[in-house]
Amino acid sequence: MKQSGVLPMIGERLVLITSRRSENWIIPKGYIEKGLSPAESAAKEALEEAGLIGRVHHEIAGKYRYRKFGKLFSVRLYPLFIETMLEEWEEMHDRRRVLVSPEEALDMVVHENLRRVISDYFRIGR
Repeated sequence: MKQSGVLPMIGERLVLITSRRSENWIIPKGYIEKGLSPAESAAKEALEEAGLIGRVHHEIAGKYRYRKFGKLFSVRLYPLFIETMLEEWEEMHDRRRVLVSPEEALDMVVHENLRRVISDYFRIGR
């Protein structure tokens, strides 16, 4: 199952959100919507899930896989350079949002494959 998501950034900081069910720290992502490019679909997820508006770079920042509900998901991540963080957004009552350094994100994110993408993108040695 193919998905796309963003690495949402303001300067040298990264925005993480919680998943709805587990409360694990993740990045905005979702299925690629019909009629949208993977990068455009990822930007839409960032708006819905985290209240983030910005410029999505169409070059991939990284990719990772994870298993959920017995299915294998493949996620392509695109850099999102945030211009606006809304105070109110669609899923604000379902998720928490935090602004952290990439190093802090590595300590917070539980998915090893997502940590690898963050580490590679920000060139953090671990």
